Amino acid sequence: MHLVMVGISHKTASLEIREKFFLRPIERELLLSQFRTDTAVVESFIFSTCNRTEIYAHLLNDDPQLLIQAILKIKNLPPSDDLLKFFYIKKGPDAVRHLFSVSTGLDSLIVGEKQILGQVKTAVELARTECMLGKHFNILTNLAIQLGKKARTETQIDSGGSSISWAAMKMAENIMGELKDKSVLIIGAGKMGKLTASHFQQKGIGQIYVMNRSQEKADDLAQQYGGTAVGFWQIKDILDKTDVCICSASCTHYLIEKDLIEQVMRDRQDKKLLFIDISMPRNIDPAVADVKNVRLVEIDDLDKVVEENINRRSSCVDQVEQMITRKVTVFYDKVAKIYDIEVARI
Repeated sequence: MHLVMVGISHKTASLEIREKFFLRPIERELLLSQFRTDTAVVESFIFSTCNRTEIYAHLLNDDPQLLIQAILKIKNLPPSDDLLKFFYIKKGPDAVRHLFSVSTGLDSLIVGEKQILGQVKTAVELARTECMLGKHFNILTNLAIQLGKKARTETQIDSGGSSISWAAMKMAENIMGELKDKSVLIIGAGKMGKLTASHFQQKGIGQIYVMNRSQEKADDLAQQYGGTAVGFWQIKDILDKTDVCICSASCTHYLIEKDLIEQVMRDRQDKKLLFIDISMPRNIDPAVADVKNVRLVEIDDLDKVVEENINRRSSCVDQVEQMITRKVTVFYDKVAKIYDIEVARI
């Protein structure tokens, strides 16, 4: 069995590079569909988040370039050395260990983050729907999910803040100070938007505005956290009176551009405005940072906040590493039993 993983992550590539390789749900479906008809690919699953894009595959031949070329093709990118240098390749036990490090949160920008386990589950379900999970990867993914849960229940790897949305709130607090007399506009009412609203509510934020493509979802989220749902057509007026804007949408284009913010800031009389973009791909034009009295924070800037919790969790890393080592052995023991059974049938 050739178990191979290829990917890029926050450890090897900047946000600008990672968003070039971000795979939207439809692109993940198309890739899995292509793999299903490729006799060289036995099993596969894919996940793509703000911090990583990775493909895991059980291949007939030891050919990880097949997977990299598939990503490049679907993203319409050239196979240039300038792009290929950001990829890493792991095989066999190293690939298994890496998956387990991801599911437990050890490989995350925020060590112990909780969202990655849900993202692994989503990737597994999509692969199952596309008929790309067989005997080996059913075992592998079940162990990864079990281990992710075990690490969080038996250690304190996720103690304190452990999500991108928490880090966004903490960054806002560090920059703006006390949040009780501040207002926040949250763009996006998905899982990340809900977590963001929850964190700001817990800090006693003065006012929460929610903006979303679906007005119904915006209404629901605003009602849940005592906020106000607003429409995109109101964005200039709302930005005129907010202190912080958190964008967690999933659009393929910029929702907030420099021209708009220049107009907004002319009416604010030098009052500062903080933008935090936790979308992938980015939904706030980076040029916004050039506007006077505006500060733009992006995902990779959040590692400055993360350092505060590292010491608290560092003692748990060794515990989780030991769990991972044991689970790698368990996986290969289970795979060996499959082969023993198959040989016995011959």
